[in-house]
Amino acid sequence: MQTNLRGRDLIGDLDFSKEEVETVLDVAFDLKRKRALGEPHAYLRDKVLAMLFFFSSTRTRGSFEAGIAQLGGHGAFIESNTTQIKHGDTAKEIGEIYGRYFDGLAIRHCDWQVGNQYINEVAKYSRSPVLNMQCDIYHPFQCLADLMTIIEKKGRDLRRKRIVVSWAYAASYLKPISVPQSLILQMPRFGMDVVLAYPKGFELMPEIEAEAAAQARKFGVGFDIVHDMDEAFRDADVIYAKSWGPLLTTTDPVEGKRLQDANQSWITDARRMALAKPDAIYMHPLPADRDIEVTSEVMDGPNSVVYDQAENRLHAQKAVMALTMC
Repeated sequence: MQTNLRGRDLIGDLDFSKEEVETVLDVAFDLKRKRALGEPHAYLRDKVLAMLFFFSSTRTRGSFEAGIAQLGGHGAFIESNTTQIKHGDTAKEIGEIYGRYFDGLAIRHCDWQVGNQYINEVAKYSRSPVLNMQCDIYHPFQCLADLMTIIEKKGRDLRRKRIVVSWAYAASYLKPISVPQSLILQMPRFGMDVVLAYPKGFELMPEIEAEAAAQARKFGVGFDIVHDMDEAFRDADVIYAKSWGPLLTTTDPVEGKRLQDANQSWITDARRMALAKPDAIYMHPLPADRDIEVTSEVMDGPNSVVYDQAENRLHAQKAVMALTMC
């Protein structure tokens, strides 16, 4: 177990080593047990977390706010449009000042080619740990919850388990690419063979795809990219299918929507789930476009673990807060 996480930032998925992620998971499982038994675990009494949002949220805000309270601290929800960030406060000033006011800064900023840079700039000047609640490149806390869920369902030995990270059609909006990017970086470190599937035009950042391949080589597992959803699903142990925008192809929302709408057949339905192993689990970070991105039959079916996955956001985030803010 690694115990040197106090004061550390978590911005990118590889900021913590594999051994440090294992420590986070050990603590997360312990905190989940304590909550189930009603055991007090106020490790962050009198600590205050700033939660700065540039992007709307349901699960992220709820799980962080509940988590810091359950740890004995307080969460300050700050919506960026209600602050002087709109009128001149820079990332340096937020880091310098909020880093003195608060014991931790959690930031969600998903604007393409802006969010990650902003969070890193805040972290440069903050004396308190900075936690990435999602940016344009990474979503590390979602990925930790996902890994925790997979271990619960498939056991701690994930070697040669096959996870499919697939694009799926959604009509609502052009979603960030951070979730699939985090998954393909983290899962090879835990022994999983990764299959990344998307239609042409929906590529992820080339440096992220290259790093995922490097992690796969390092840990002796597979990393493949395919452009056929059926091919990807065959014999999979874990299906993680969600939408993301074609941001590497175009940043024009009209053209992006046209590309997205041209691939409406990329839906997770019962026929496709039948291509996977019988005990394959279906995962999604939510919200999902029901009966567009995934059928309700699958979403509410016996293979779906989306609600356990959502719950584990709480426990994984509490673990990181307890380890970094103590």
